[in-house]
Amino acid sequence: MDAAALVRRYYDALDSHEYDALEDVLAPEFVQRRPDRTFESRDAFVRFMREERPNPDTSHELEAVIAEGECVAVRGRVCDDGARLFDFADFFELDRKRAGAGDGDDGRIVELETYSR
Repeated sequence: MDAAALVRRYYDALDSHEYDALEDVLAPEFVQRRPDRTFESRDAFVRFMREERPNPDTSHELEAVIAEGECVAVRGRVCDDGARLFDFADFFELDRKRAGAGDGDDGRIVELETYSR
């Protein structure tokens, strides 16, 4: 799985409520920064998505996924039943030690910076 496929798997897991799969693509030290809050660990992020997410029935429609080494940029929109709620830009950083190492370990997402409008 390349960097872009790993990030696409993140959105697939989130949208389909596959929280074990979501946990698998995130490093234990995962951090997400977004306009309304920061999650300082994989456990905190997954727990929020599983238990506290304000609208768990949204989906992510990806317009562009651009991968360069261990960095991936995504532009898209969050929708609810096909209606656009807001646009977003996500910037992912993958585990440098494992991303693209070619040894069967696909790496994990260590950092995510989210912007929305």
